[in-house]
Amino acid sequence: MAKYTTNQIRNVALLGHSGSGKTSFAEAMLFMTGATNRLGKPTDGNTVCDYDAEEIRRGFTLQASVAPVIWNDCKINILDAPGYLDFVGECLQAVKVADSAIILVDSKSGIEVGTELGWEYATDAGIPRAFFLNKIDDPDAHFDKLFEELREEFGVSVCPILIPTEKGAFINLIDMKAYSYDKNGKHSESDIPAGYTDTAEEYRAMLLESVAETSEELMEKFFAEEEITRDEITEAMHTGIMEGSIAPVFCGSSINLWSIETVMDNIVDSFPKYTSHKVTKVIDGDGEKTVEIDENGVVSVFIFKTIADPFVGKMSFFKVMNGCLTNEMVLKNLTSGQTEKFNKIYTVRGKTQTEVDSLACGDIGMTAKLVATNTNDTLAVEGDTEYTKIKYPEPYLSMAIAPKAKGDEDKISQGMARLLEEDYTLKYENNADTKQLVISGLGDIHLDVVVNKLKNRYGTTVELNPPKIAYREAIKKSVQQEGKHKKQSGGHGQYGHVRITFGPGPEGSEGLTFTESVVGGSVPKNYFPAVEKGLQEAMAKGVLAGFPMVNLSADLYDGSYHEVDSSEMAFKIAASLAYKEGLPKAGPIILEPVGDLKVYIPDSLVGDVIGDLNKRRGRVLGMNAVVGKKGWQVVEAEVPKSEMMDYTISLRAISQGKGSFSFNIIRYEEVPGMLATKIIEQVKREAEEEDK
Repeated sequence: MAKYTTNQIRNVALLGHSGSGKTSFAEAMLFMTGATNRLGKPTDGNTVCDYDAEEIRRGFTLQASVAPVIWNDCKINILDAPGYLDFVGECLQAVKVADSAIILVDSKSGIEVGTELGWEYATDAGIPRAFFLNKIDDPDAHFDKLFEELREEFGVSVCPILIPTEKGAFINLIDMKAYSYDKNGKHSESDIPAGYTDTAEEYRAMLLESVAETSEELMEKFFAEEEITRDEITEAMHTGIMEGSIAPVFCGSSINLWSIETVMDNIVDSFPKYTSHKVTKVIDGDGEKTVEIDENGVVSVFIFKTIADPFVGKMSFFKVMNGCLTNEMVLKNLTSGQTEKFNKIYTVRGKTQTEVDSLACGDIGMTAKLVATNTNDTLAVEGDTEYTKIKYPEPYLSMAIAPKAKGDEDKISQGMARLLEEDYTLKYENNADTKQLVISGLGDIHLDVVVNKLKNRYGTTVELNPPKIAYREAIKKSVQQEGKHKKQSGGHGQYGHVRITFGPGPEGSEGLTFTESVVGGSVPKNYFPAVEKGLQEAMAKGVLAGFPMVNLSADLYDGSYHEVDSSEMAFKIAASLAYKEGLPKAGPIILEPVGDLKVYIPDSLVGDVIGDLNKRRGRVLGMNAVVGKKGWQVVEAEVPKSEMMDYTISLRAISQGKGSFSFNIIRYEEVPGMLATKIIEQVKREAEEEDK
């Protein structure tokens, strides 16, 4: 029997802009519940949730972490998520297993991009939202103005619970009492100060209006101006939060422990438990459907996070989605088909692991050393129904990665393999075209963190450089060219002789289109394959800058041979000579990859985005309203890949982090003359440097 039942468990994600105080809020909850004996600070590197070496060094959250606290006989699993846009994958992991979200807002800074994204993540995940207006003690904090902005941005579901009066004092609108918090975060009640009576009544009217929306009975009471009791408010709050019609607003200060106690009371009383949702989403073919949650049913778990620890091994974080999980249980991975034994299961608070015998439905835990299990996998005792997977954003900021020490390529590959297990917003490839190892991430901080992890965890120091573009070469004109290979060196000689017409290949072809129109047997048929192979091998290097040649047609129309000295090798060489001598006369050009770009942006920023795309040689094809996102447009364009290398960073600057984009290569086009000249000169310089 699990220590905490499903009814006693609350899973709450902390979201918001970087610097809004999410980790400090978690620290306050940990301290007030006795889970820690001191109040940690991210800047001091001593918090429970920011325990990774990189987090401590940088002073902010990089990965979602779990920190359970016990309050009023309930277990609250805090999921502290990063605020930086480079680590959005971690936020998506947190909301996937959370049953509600608290969005923290810096009371001085007001609504920021992270506030809007937190609301969006929670909404997309289908979980209730609440706000905590943090740092209310700042002299420049303006509660009234900020609350009005929240309502304007997120609608009338925004519902006040606590409002500030003077330093360290608040009005609880449910009890209509003034709360003051001591240095330990404990509150004492008193009557509302005379100067705040009207303000309290104004905000309480907003609270009751929101509560009344949850049922016809309460609506009738509200309009009849009958009293709505505290129990009715609490029950209606729970219903409204569950349905998303109420987003409660608290305010306080994490570092002063103001209002933390009240928030935890509300989490226990009004926030949903996992089974409050009754159903959860599973994969159904190419779509999805819902299935009922059964806390006493067949055990199944969802792996929402993986940490590749070089000492402990792979740690798999999971949520119990159905039934009660016990240690020593054998589950089948429905994704890989492998069976896995959960030898030991743990609850995790930051980096501290506590072994437990069982975990109830809805609880969050960790197990180590699963053999064939990764993030997004479903494991179950029986059945074949997988839970819907976390959809991660595509990483578009790419850099070439190279070891500083010779021979460290294997170390890089081994380290990256481990990091890819834990970070699904990271990509790594050995680019066959450019002969470079390339990593792609969500931003420059993201890639910098990867570089430091490779060094600190896996002992390899690397450097990042802009990746090369996979250019191609082609020709625009047709030419006839002779190629003759003749060599005499005692005994059998070598003789191959061809005449070939080179030209652009047929539309839609990519490689070599080879034909033969030889008559009279001047080149025997058995040498045709050698001629074709010689041309294919020669096409690996173009005649301008050494990029692969594409879309080439070659017709063997004449030649000659020697009965003794001719060979396949001789004809391969002859074909290669014809290629090298003929193609410079055929109007050779450099081709560049061009991609289809879709930029998702608020209406007000469309002009800025289009102006920027014009500078990138982009062709804007049109704009359309984003379905289901009022006030947003998708700008569609075609842009050369070489102009997109820094677009992740640029779009973030243009849109203050609001915009997003997708980019896919669709074809190759001719590079303009001036740029082609620069590319050729750059290749020559690189070749000269390598020769030195």
